[in-house]
Amino acid sequence: MNKHTRLVVSVLFIVIIVLAVAITRFYSNSAKSTDTGDTYPVIEEKLDTDNEGNRIFRGGPELYGVIDLRERVIVSPEWQKLSFAGKNTCIASKRIRGKNLFGCIDYEGNIIVPFVYSSISPVKAGGQTFYSANTFDKNTIVLYDENFIPCLSGTWTGLNASRNELLLTSDNGSYTFSAGEHGLTFKEARLKGSCMNFPYELKVTSRVLLSKLSVSMLEQMASGVSRYIEYAYTGNSKVLAGMNTDKSSVFLTIFPEEHSITSAKLMGISDLFVYSAKSAGENPRYAVSVTADTSISYKENGKSRRLRDKYKAVVEFELFPSGEFKAVSGSFIQDKPDYPAPEPSTSGAAPDSTAERN
Repeated sequence: MNKHTRLVVSVLFIVIIVLAVAITRFYSNSAKSTDTGDTYPVIEEKLDTDNEGNRIFRGGPELYGVIDLRERVIVSPEWQKLSFAGKNTCIASKRIRGKNLFGCIDYEGNIIVPFVYSSISPVKAGGQTFYSANTFDKNTIVLYDENFIPCLSGTWTGLNASRNELLLTSDNGSYTFSAGEHGLTFKEARLKGSCMNFPYELKVTSRVLLSKLSVSMLEQMASGVSRYIEYAYTGNSKVLAGMNTDKSSVFLTIFPEEHSITSAKLMGISDLFVYSAKSAGENPRYAVSVTADTSISYKENGKSRRLRDKYKAVVEFELFPSGEFKAVSGSFIQDKPDYPAPEPSTSGAAPDSTAERN
């Protein structure tokens, strides 16, 4: 082999090595792209674009994903529905156990909101964006902020948004929040219920009180008053079992020391009012006053008499350092009724008489 031939062979050998390296790198990069999701599937239709130029695309029969500016896949096309919601976040839908469920994912495939909802929709109020998520099984609503962090712990039966307010409803009442750049501010609470078949409403509009009381605390107060009033008139201590109470809590029936009273019957309740109560310790206390329309039967000089009047009761609640909110006392302000003046004793008087106070 002469010198020229050896040179040609050497050049060909180098070319073959370079081609082999190039081919190896090509297949290596292809495999790597397949592993990381940087594949280039068929893009049948390009849809919405976010602020960074990423686009939702339809890549198969009703399956959607997201590509970036260079058309690299950053969310694989495996979702039945996709919509942009905030930075690097999508509301997504997938069929799970025979149900079309909604949740939220980020561009790295992490689940931000669990897939337990029948729908997730944006809600605008006060220049802010919130998200209303409807639970699939219970048909209730969970409210999320723009970062998909739950707002106002609990679930709701309804949500209405106006220009600057959100009105949330539950089985126990309605709650109005003003929306702004600092989030949600509790503006008004209206709780409704029934005690011994008599309806009542508890309305709170004090911004000072609402800044300290949560929806769950207010619902405990409204329910606690109803249970206490039932106990005060029936003496059935079992109704108190549904209240969160402290071991030192004290609840008194209506006029427990008036032994001349033979019965006290509730005729209606009204004027429920929440206020801050004095506390002997450091724990804050709150109270609910309620006016009870009452028909009382009592004995006077061996005769049965009746009177009807309105009496105010107060139920106090305490917020403990552990976060527990408990009912600690319940009693009527008066210790006895305002009895009418005794009737003069006359012969031949009727055995029964009635006095009514309105």
